Amino acid sequence: MAAGEGIVAASRTSEVNLPDLLDEEEIEQRLDELGDWERDNNHIVKVFEWDDFPSAIKFVTDVAKMAERYDHHPDIDIRYNKVALSLSTHSEGGLTPLDFDFAGDIEQSIV
Repeated sequence: MAAGEGIVAASRTSEVNLPDLLDEEEIEQRLDELGDWERDNNHIVKVFEWDDFPSAIKFVTDVAKMAERYDHHPDIDIRYNKVALSLSTHSEGGLTPLDFDFAGDIEQSIV
């Protein structure tokens, strides 16, 4: 842990009400509602395919702006025109409503 890192994390935790972990039934229900997203252990993941590299990068930029608004940042892997997103609430050690709400907003942004 870097110097001061624990202090920042502690102050964020005290200021923000972190969402509770979802149970297995809630996770399955929320996955069904999302459609194409899949579960990978404590993450939900989806690969988006675009026509070309610039379109993929535009999508990543849009997701980055949303992530800043949510203060929730996905793992992103870019492979030319394919973008893999992985969402999990790392601070809680698993999946929370925040992950599914963010995924739903990502889906709405591409309709």
